[in-house]
Amino acid sequence: MNENPISIEEKRSPGKLILASLVFSRFATQPPSILTGLLLIDIGLTFECPVGVMGQIRTAASMAGVVFALLMGALSVRFNHKSLLVMGLLFLSISALGSGFASNFVMMLVFYSISGLGIAMATPMGLTLVGEHFPLEKRPGAIAWIMTGAAVSYFICAPAIGFIAGFGGWRLAFLGFVLPICVLALLLATKGLRATSRRQDPAMSSRSYFEGFKRVFSNRSADACLVGTALSFAAWQALLLYSSSFNRQRFLVSTGSASVLLMGAAACFTAGNLVSGRLVKRFGRKLFTVLTAFFTGIFVISYTNVPSLWLSVALGFLGSLFSGMRFTASNSLTLEQVPGYRGTMMSVSTASDLGGAALGAGVGGLALLLFGYEGMAISLGVMGIASAIVFQLLAIDPTRTGMHKEPQSH
Repeated sequence: MNENPISIEEKRSPGKLILASLVFSRFATQPPSILTGLLLIDIGLTFECPVGVMGQIRTAASMAGVVFALLMGALSVRFNHKSLLVMGLLFLSISALGSGFASNFVMMLVFYSISGLGIAMATPMGLTLVGEHFPLEKRPGAIAWIMTGAAVSYFICAPAIGFIAGFGGWRLAFLGFVLPICVLALLLATKGLRATSRRQDPAMSSRSYFEGFKRVFSNRSADACLVGTALSFAAWQALLLYSSSFNRQRFLVSTGSASVLLMGAAACFTAGNLVSGRLVKRFGRKLFTVLTAFFTGIFVISYTNVPSLWLSVALGFLGSLFSGMRFTASNSLTLEQVPGYRGTMMSVSTASDLGGAALGAGVGGLALLLFGYEGMAISLGVMGIASAIVFQLLAIDPTRTGMHKEPQSH
């Protein structure tokens, strides 16, 4: 590996700002999707697009992120992981600025897609830095806190975005809230994180860029984690992207009330993340991933197929709870698949996340147009159940089989 050495003492006692920086970096990746999930109807009205069509800005962002995340798998082998994370936060800032000033659907599509590039950089590098700064036994807890940062963003951002949009519209929500959050995360990451990798010797062969991909894609368990992650992330879109629009259109919930419900779902997601660190260590990375992915799919199918608002909300909250636990469990499992190439593994995993998001947004939007919300939920919920099957049949936990070996620093 091409990383600067970190002493055992440093790895056991990471700096006070390191975890906070990683948590807030993850926090900052969420506001764009929260805003579009909550205000998709309003953005569509501005550009005279139906919800199913407007939702495809998320598909475009996800597909752009997939491509860039794969590129990150190569870049992370040679370049400073902190710098790549900071660059991702810069892309998120540019996306928020451009989206806020977009004058037509095409401009909105282009600038919002840049957020996919930012997420493709910030997400895998944040998780990679966990593997570099924390010892094995502390990683599930660190990942749980990082995923909690994503969940807490819904709890905080949903009401703030709803409030700002209430008097200033969705554009002000981008410029007056999403943009400052991204800039603050950029500044905190710049100050709070240590550089842990450096560029390789230029004399090294260019094939080193692709060695990580070879190690990842030749590992059946790693591949299973990628497929399972993509399917479970697709299922999550039924709640993340379409639940607020469902509540507003089916039960005539106001934008303000929808933001409160989204905040409740975020609280459930947060609770799932907070408890999952200990549960992963108790039940094991694989088993807990399988169980949480399965129940997420079940609750996704259920929440649109009941006649009562509050029963639907309860089922959606349970889906959010299990989704939060699944995020931590599957990322803990994936992080340990190819220890020598964590940067590549987590970059490709992020590509799977974004590919799953694109799959969920695309298939969900098509099913919504053709079959309504019930068809959308069934099509995506089945993907969640399929992800559990993939994890169960094909994935292994290297830390429980004696196959796990920490990379040596040079």
